[in-house]
Amino acid sequence: MNIKFRLILMNFLQFFIWGSWLITIGVYWFQNKQWSGAQFGAIFSTMGISAIFMPALTGIMSDRFINAEKLYGVMHILGAAVLFTLPQITNPTTFFWVMLLNMICYMPTLSLSITVAYSALRGKGYDVVKDYPPIRIWGTIGFIAALWTVSLTHNETSANQFYIASAVALGLGIYSFTLPKCPPLLSKVASKSFVNSLGLNAFALFKSPKFAIFFMFSMLLGAALQLTNAYGDTYIHDFKSVAAYQDTIAVKYPAIIMSISQISETLFILAIPFFLRKFGIKYVMLFSMLAWVLRFGLFAFGDPAGGLWMIVLSCIVYGMAFDFFNISGSLFVETQTTPEIRGSAQGLFMMMVNGFGALFGSFASGLLIDKYFTLPNQTKDWHGIWLTFAAYTLVIAIIFPFVFKYKHNAALKHAIEHA
Repeated sequence: MNIKFRLILMNFLQFFIWGSWLITIGVYWFQNKQWSGAQFGAIFSTMGISAIFMPALTGIMSDRFINAEKLYGVMHILGAAVLFTLPQITNPTTFFWVMLLNMICYMPTLSLSITVAYSALRGKGYDVVKDYPPIRIWGTIGFIAALWTVSLTHNETSANQFYIASAVALGLGIYSFTLPKCPPLLSKVASKSFVNSLGLNAFALFKSPKFAIFFMFSMLLGAALQLTNAYGDTYIHDFKSVAAYQDTIAVKYPAIIMSISQISETLFILAIPFFLRKFGIKYVMLFSMLAWVLRFGLFAFGDPAGGLWMIVLSCIVYGMAFDFFNISGSLFVETQTTPEIRGSAQGLFMMMVNGFGALFGSFASGLLIDKYFTLPNQTKDWHGIWLTFAAYTLVIAIIFPFVFKYKHNAALKHAIEHA
């Protein structure tokens, strides 16, 4: 079987798992279980908590001790078992701990999938900057397929979404053991250093001003990345309480409307090599930040009827906001680090974005919404919520170009010019 097709299947299933519940868990939480916003913020913080240590830990393991594809498969099989138990839980505290265990299994697979894909492509003589983005598109398509599956089967508020994710995770876990071997490389480097012996070399990247600032802004922007995933679907669902919106397509199928965001991703992924070649990593990241301002701002003024175009446009902008940061960031790490620590470095990037960043964003958003944007009748001031998120990302976008002094590096230029 062609290596590209095998990696396409891996990416499709990888994000089908996440798409089965990530967007719709908010509806399940608020409308099915009717638990609080602060508690929900804690649920989304499980991604951040697990991403603080798990991607870095598994990156070290894959660099030093075990084949990345085998570790990847084990994590998915364990995750499948945990997902299968979620529908049985009847209180938010237990749900938090089980979801944390699920994310401990799932979050490291994001960076491991990149490590496996890059290793397999390089092993076959492919250029990762040119050939990885079209493969990664199929992850987005998998996410869309999951959203449509859950929505069209009317499982947005049902616990069945976790059973769907569990079944796919088990299948991917088994399939992972057939992927090309991605053995540890760091063990081949002769060194008596304690840091080297533990595989902690990648943490030395923080000594470089270029990487320190890159990781800092990765964390700050990471706080915004999951906000629309956490609240977007339930935001549209809340329009059901207004008679004028009850029969609109957006309210009937909010997950499908939200899936436009992932459809947009497929287009912007293909545009990444052009934008990197034309503008470089600094401005591609800046474009991402400005796109997040638009993403939140359009949500603030949109509605499912006359303002549906704003919601749709916000979903289109999401493709640039998400891809330009995540994919370009991973390519930056890939081209600026040595082969021996790339797994660990990708884990560090994931830790800052989906770890510390997501943890801060989840807790802060949950507390802010409960304290300042929840009305006496328990409805939410979505206009104020989205404007607050937009203001946060605007501040980041204004500061970034003055602080991140990195110029278009020759190594990255060379890699992109050959894309």
